[in-house]
Amino acid sequence: MKNLIALLTCLLLLSSCSKFLEEYTTDQKYASTTADLEGLMIGEAFMPNVQLSIYSQSTMSDVSSESAVFAPWLHLMDDDSEAFVADFVETSQATPLYKLSGFHDWSQAPAVDVLNASWEETAWRKLYKRIGALNAILFQAARLADSAAPNPQLKHIRGEAYFLRGYYYFMLQNIYGSPYRKSSAATDEGVPVKVSEKIDDKYFTRDNNEKVYNQIIADLDQAAIYLEGYNPDNNIRVGIAAVKALQSRVYLFTEQYDKVVSVLKNFETMGYSLTDLNQYVTGNSFSYRGASESIFTMGSYVIPGIFMNDSLSSWAGNDNRVSAFKATNDLIATYDTADLRRVAFFQRASKSRSWLPAKYRTWNMYNDPAQVSCIFYFRYAEVVLNRAEALAMMGADGESRVELENLRMKRFRNASADQLPSSNKALVDFIRAERRRELCFEGHRWFDLRRYAVNSKYPLSSAFTIRHPVYSYDAQSNTHTQVGNYVLKSITVDGPAWQVPIPNYAIEFNRGSLTNPIRPARQVQAL
Repeated sequence: MKNLIALLTCLLLLSSCSKFLEEYTTDQKYASTTADLEGLMIGEAFMPNVQLSIYSQSTMSDVSSESAVFAPWLHLMDDDSEAFVADFVETSQATPLYKLSGFHDWSQAPAVDVLNASWEETAWRKLYKRIGALNAILFQAARLADSAAPNPQLKHIRGEAYFLRGYYYFMLQNIYGSPYRKSSAATDEGVPVKVSEKIDDKYFTRDNNEKVYNQIIADLDQAAIYLEGYNPDNNIRVGIAAVKALQSRVYLFTEQYDKVVSVLKNFETMGYSLTDLNQYVTGNSFSYRGASESIFTMGSYVIPGIFMNDSLSSWAGNDNRVSAFKATNDLIATYDTADLRRVAFFQRASKSRSWLPAKYRTWNMYNDPAQVSCIFYFRYAEVVLNRAEALAMMGADGESRVELENLRMKRFRNASADQLPSSNKALVDFIRAERRRELCFEGHRWFDLRRYAVNSKYPLSSAFTIRHPVYSYDAQSNTHTQVGNYVLKSITVDGPAWQVPIPNYAIEFNRGSLTNPIRPARQVQAL
């Protein structure tokens, strides 16, 4: 216990520093038992479940704190979300719209609020802090394994640690790095990779995409070895199913389609199944820990604090008033009238009847033990779609259609195979659209658009754009009027805006050795 307290104290001191890649020294043998490492895994390696308060419009008041929810803006940069406004909320309030609109509008400095005040974006620090802890845990776990009899718990800890490190680098790369292009991965800029437990006396630079993804794949390979045949009795700890699901995602992103299919072979024997929405009861959660699709989750469910209802009158007197975000009409229009997901995945706002995402709970039911994350969450439907896409990209259209039919049987009234396109290109486009419908507001869409944009076989059109409406407020009539759009153009035209800038605190600490591509100033385009 003394050893554990000493290491926790060390970690606490380090985490208080606003520095890039906080390091965790292992010069002294702080953690001497498997139980010590287990405590460190729980306390330092996993993303915490932060309780969310939505009793007022100011849901983002602590967005810069170390204890705040992780990257709420990740849901706001793609084509599934847009501004949701009614009445007037004082600009001094930290509403989702006022605080996070810099990310929503792809601005030069996104971590700036509506009053032009900068706030500290902490996702970078949170991810690298946990990577630092995992480096130390893996080092000490190896030492314990060398000096003791085989220990199943230690084996599982090592598997979890490799999984989490690979997962965190995947998140870092797809937030702050450039998209993975097969042809130029060896030179395209990614994020810094650090897997040693030692403190390096040097400043860090971006590593190339090939190195980053090779490290992710290597970590997941190790995780698969240590967790082979093991799935925990809950989905808040890591088992082989979560490893295979993430491996399939990484291989999809790197266009290694044969490996997607290979790693998912016999996945169904692990007991996961698709939820049948023909049996869905309106008002219940679609996603929750006990669902037959749920594989692994950690972290918070922040959707109700970003996509807010336009009436909080039962709590704060905010009736028919909102300063937040909603689902786009464009997304909702992609659901067929027979598609049961529109009812199961969304709730209508109380006053305007706008569409709000609500796969797990809603604005008036949240923070309970069944909660799943809206970012760090794996479920079986993604596995099915990963395999369908990989098969289609390999030209195995018939097998791909079988995967889609299996999914759509559980999502539609009277789904039929003749609804699926016949040509390969049309099938891939259909799968991408199906992925958007199925996985919306789970942290996938922005990452998917990035990889589609640079796909070597079927890249997005150079004419592809995302438009986010901009509104002006008229006090006399108490109404908002759309005055234009912020527009994100294709990655070939607007490349720097397709990756989040590395925060200033990391750049300053590294004395400029870390750099960001220059984002252009973005102006409202008139209607």
